[in-house]
Amino acid sequence: MQRPARASDMGLACGVLLTGELNSITDVPGIRVGHCTLINGSIRTGVTAIVPHGANLYREKPVAAVHVLNGFGKSAGLVQVEELGTIETPILLTNTLSVGTCCTALVRHAIKHNPDIGRETATVNPVVFECNDGYLSDIQALAVTEEDARAALANASSCFDVGSVGAGCGMSTFGFKGGIGTSSRRITLDGQNFHLGVLVLSNFGRAGDLRLPDGRLIAPPETQMEELAAEKGSIIIIVATDVPLNDRQLKRVIRRSGVGLARLGSFWGHGSGDIALGFTTANLLSHDEKAAVVDMRVLNENRIDLLFQATADATQEAVLDALIAAGSMTGRDGHHRPALTDAL
Repeated sequence: MQRPARASDMGLACGVLLTGELNSITDVPGIRVGHCTLINGSIRTGVTAIVPHGANLYREKPVAAVHVLNGFGKSAGLVQVEELGTIETPILLTNTLSVGTCCTALVRHAIKHNPDIGRETATVNPVVFECNDGYLSDIQALAVTEEDARAALANASSCFDVGSVGAGCGMSTFGFKGGIGTSSRRITLDGQNFHLGVLVLSNFGRAGDLRLPDGRLIAPPETQMEELAAEKGSIIIIVATDVPLNDRQLKRVIRRSGVGLARLGSFWGHGSGDIALGFTTANLLSHDEKAAVVDMRVLNENRIDLLFQATADATQEAVLDALIAAGSMTGRDGHHRPALTDAL
């Protein structure tokens, strides 16, 4: 099957930094992404899983940080990430009313591999993000199951689809069909190549506000006046890197994802849930650490501008990647979202 077009194929690459080989979040070594896509009758939804490394995540926790641009969202697990600066499960993306189901699936997954959870050791903090796909999908059907979440985890690979897949199946962006997108940038520090990758679940933006890298404003051909009235929706931004950072530095880096959104024409409206989570695979904290003091490598902060630039550019391109790959879709009650490629 021919792969869908990507933003770079359409001349919509962003910035001047070089991309990774796959131009994907999985250019960061060890990261895998998987989907479970549900299309049936009025259902257009699914689950996307991001797995940061191949070892036991509960035992070897990546340093992480969260930044909320606008908090109209129902994500789970963010309070503990903010407090402790780590993640200890894979990250699941899904629709708004399926957060609880995905949390339970992650808890079961963690207990399966760590039977001491909640008994001999601490409980576990599942991390789940959501966007509302109710325009194209019957969100009240509560169609996502724990088995779907497990399938997304089982499907995780370094090569994965983008567009209308997994959690992105029923999403909309700037009045067009949205979904899953990704991009990466290569960064050289002290003669060594590192990567920073972004994956987005894109479901935000007011129709008519989309601005392309060359400055063009693009609106869906059938934009209605009511769609021009309010900026609502959400975007989840997952930033991953193998540059060694602490959680404070990561928070500084992922804040720059908002630059990429602003370039696209978003102003993070009242009804929008815009949240970024970042993690580094270079610093892992052991759950079973015995030492009172541990060493951690961190970036010289005088070099951090490279990561700021990479995050802004890769976030902007990841959204365009989702738009280009998604195609058009008709869903619940005949609701339709056109493809950006048709408008171009």
